[in-house]
Amino acid sequence: MILITEFMDEAWVDWLRARTDIDYQPDLPDRPDDLARSATGAAALIVRNRTQVRGDLLDTGFRVVGRLGVGLDNIDTDGCRARGIEVIPATGANTLSVAEYVVTTAAMLLRGAYFMRPAMEAGDWPRGPAGQGREIAGKVLGLLGYGAIAREAARLGRALGMSVIAHDPFAGDFEGAEAVTRDALLARADVVSLHVPLTEETKGLIGAGALAAMKPGAVLVNAARGGIVDERALCDALRDGRLAGAALDCFATEPLGAENPFADVPNLILTPHVGGVTAEANARVSEMIARAVADRLDLPA
Repeated sequence: MILITEFMDEAWVDWLRARTDIDYQPDLPDRPDDLARSATGAAALIVRNRTQVRGDLLDTGFRVVGRLGVGLDNIDTDGCRARGIEVIPATGANTLSVAEYVVTTAAMLLRGAYFMRPAMEAGDWPRGPAGQGREIAGKVLGLLGYGAIAREAARLGRALGMSVIAHDPFAGDFEGAEAVTRDALLARADVVSLHVPLTEETKGLIGAGALAAMKPGAVLVNAARGGIVDERALCDALRDGRLAGAALDCFATEPLGAENPFADVPNLILTPHVGGVTAEANARVSEMIARAVADRLDLPA
């Protein structure tokens, strides 16, 4: 039996169902007390980013975890390795969707006119402020981290006339970008986009100090992981006008809850961790993981 704990492309759920028993409960992360019970007897789990694959869950007997995405911070990979549990991420399947999110959202933030709807609905005609937006062509795209998604964002940015700089102490090369220090990137970039995992070293990486070091009028995009950005410090920077805008697709706490700091913060785009989730990416991710899990369980191709 395969337990699927979060949403998956229905065609590939059916593809798996034709080959083995499937327990499809896409709301299971909202019912954590039921998770271990449902996993007992499963040969494999298929999860996204909300299911916490750790603790007692690791001892319920599954042999494979298929991750519908690439980040693994919700999975105790060391614990899985110690128990012989294979973890399979959908590497590359949603790269284009995240990269498109980064570049198109950056263009919206630079243009600024898309925030004028409330004033227009109130009867105003804010053509003057709306006409102060900027083109994305000629701007500097700064990528903190230079893995596959950042490289695709760099390609798209260059196609729109941007120049690209990047900082990544672990990158083997910087093809398509100029390698710079972190401080230089913050000082030069018109758009700062984050492409690093959440680790002890990157937690709070973009705090008050980093935000103050950014180029005046720059915009920030985080479609990587929550916790990398100090959310309250970012809200302060937006309220003070030090930054022109920001977009967050991932958060320190998901869902946000009522005590989040974002109410009435200007020039801020919030999306519910969907940078890598489009119809096309969901189909690619689901197919990759369905086929990989079926292969590991020796199910028919």
